[in-house]
This record gives sequence, C-alpha cells and structure tokens, in this order.
Amino acid sequence: MDRGRVPEHHDTKGMTVAELIVQQSFPEPRPTTNPYLVMLRDSIRDQPGVELRTFSWRGALTRRYDVFHVHWPEILVSGHSPLKKLARQVLTLALVGKLALTRTPIVRTVHNLDLPDGISRRERWLLRLIDRRTTLRIRLNPLTPLPDGSASETIVHGHYRGWFAPYPRSPRIPGRLAYVGLIRRYKGVDTLLSAFRSAFAGEAAASLTVGGKPSSEELVSQLRSLSEGDDRVAMHFAFLSDAELVEAVTRSELVVLPYREMHNSGGALSALSLDRPVLVPDNEVNAMLAAEVGDEWVLRYDGELSSDDLEDALARARRLSPEATPDLSLRNWDDAGRAHVAAYRRAIALLRRG
Repeated sequence: MDRGRVPEHHDTKGMTVAELIVQQSFPEPRPTTNPYLVMLRDSIRDQPGVELRTFSWRGALTRRYDVFHVHWPEILVSGHSPLKKLARQVLTLALVGKLALTRTPIVRTVHNLDLPDGISRRERWLLRLIDRRTTLRIRLNPLTPLPDGSASETIVHGHYRGWFAPYPRSPRIPGRLAYVGLIRRYKGVDTLLSAFRSAFAGEAAASLTVGGKPSSEELVSQLRSLSEGDDRVAMHFAFLSDAELVEAVTRSELVVLPYREMHNSGGALSALSLDRPVLVPDNEVNAMLAAEVGDEWVLRYDGELSSDDLEDALARARRLSPEATPDLSLRNWDDAGRAHVAAYRRAIALLRRG
C-alpha cells in the first residue's frame, strides 16, 4: 500500500468522495491575504482524497468535517466593533463546543510565541480554551517551545518562488538596501533608519527604501522625523502588492529585517525566494536558516543594528555571483502539503485513542 496517498472511495454515481475533510480557520483568500495561507490551501487541495474548506461561521458550525486547522485563533474572537467582537466570541464558544461533542481534533499552527497584547480577559480565556482543546500543534521550526507532553509536527514554511514567478524582476541598484513588510514597532525600522543615516559616509550611491503598511500614524511621524533631510531614504507607507514587493526586493542588493523579536519570518523567505541576501538578528532560528540555505545568504548581527553592521553586510552581499541562488530545496510546497495531511491523520488517531 502506498502510504503517501489518502484512500478515496466513490459514491453510487461514481463520483470521487473525499476521505479526509479539512476545515481551515481562514476564509477564502483575498488579494491582501498572507500568501502562506494561499499556498498552504493549494498544497493541501492537491493531495489525493482530501477536501479542504475555507472558513465561514455557517460552514464551521453546521457542516461535518474531520479536522479543524486553526492558525491565528485570536482572529476568531476579535472584531471591528464591540458588538461584532461579542458575537464572534459567542460563535467561537459554540464552535469549540461542537468540536468537543463531535470529537473533531483541533490542529493549530503555532505562528507566534505569545498571546497578542491588548486583548481582553474574555479573549484570553477563549484562546486558552482553544489551546486546551488542541490535539496537535504544527510548528514552523523545531525551536518553537510547546506545552509539555503535547503532540507536535514540524513542517517548515515553504518558499515563495512559484508565488513570485509571474512578476518581472528588476535589476539591482548598486548600494540599495530595502526593508519590506508590515511596519510595527518590534520590527525595528527606526533602528534601521538611525543606523543607515550614519553609514556609507563615503558612498554617495547608497540608498534605502522602506515599504509596507504601518501600524499607526504615530509610528509614521517618528520614522519621517528620523529620515528627514536624508535624500537617500525613500519610504512608501502602504500595503505592497506582490508586484511592488518583487520590484522593491529585486532592486536591492540587500534586504534588512532588524526585528527586535524574530522567530518565524516570511519576510526573510520572500527575499531569499527572490535571490536576495538578508541581514537579520543573530539567534538560533536564523542560525539554522543560514545553515540550511547558505551562510552567505543569511547575514547576522549581534545586539542592536549599527552602521558598521550595514556596511559589512552590503560588502558581503556584493561577493555573491549575480547568478547565485540560495538552497530552498527543503521548502517545497508539495512536501508541505503531504506533511500536513499526515499531521491531520495523526491528530484524528490521537483523539480516537483518547
């Protein structure tokens, strides 16, 4: 028997019926949806004998499925108004109750290490309830801490090569550094601007572009103040389309991600998928990534980012051949799809065994 295949059976009309029905916690993707979720959806749907459903409250509460896969559970219990938030919290409680009654396992991908800041006591209680009801956790790297005794699988974040393939690449601009992605305080863009302003004193061609959606107008004002008077810095405070992201990354010689906290980074994988080296904080996770894809592609710095770190990293980035590419062979989405299906089936077996 081929253990890589999920068995299928047929109904009386000869139509293929899914042997495994997976309910995801994210709705049908929109243009702004995290590409990770879109590529995950497609990779699971490509597996034989599997039906994948995107999220709606009606479907999640009334239809039958074999496993519920949740990514960011805080999204289930949040809302743009107090009334909408309360309604979602009631629905979440009903959903957890349904999953318990039907003995449907919850599989959770652990994207973040901690609960979100600024949430209510009721939201925390609901998130902890979901956590207690979780049968199996998927982590994106083997260093993600998990509760003692919890069942888990490690399935690494897939690359973006196929995702970015439709978009034209731009030629490198000598001396160009780039930051792309959501702009949050913990991502250290202020530190990057300060370090850049005192770097490359003898290199007039050096430049920095910052692009992404900011978390607040207060942060925008701070960053504008830090870059004021430096014509080498260009900032675009808006959500970047895929085409804009590809252009910003491929125009650069180096992508800088000076996060104060960094555990799983789709931004680093985006840059590597577009064959650009990244400068990131030195920690265990980034050291593992460097060992996997090549030390010359994942450049690291200690402590707070400095002008010396930027100058050294750009010099090292320039040693790469224009034809060089990082080794992303362990991040194939077909492998990720198969691994997720195996994790779902393991969760079902674990719950049945009690």
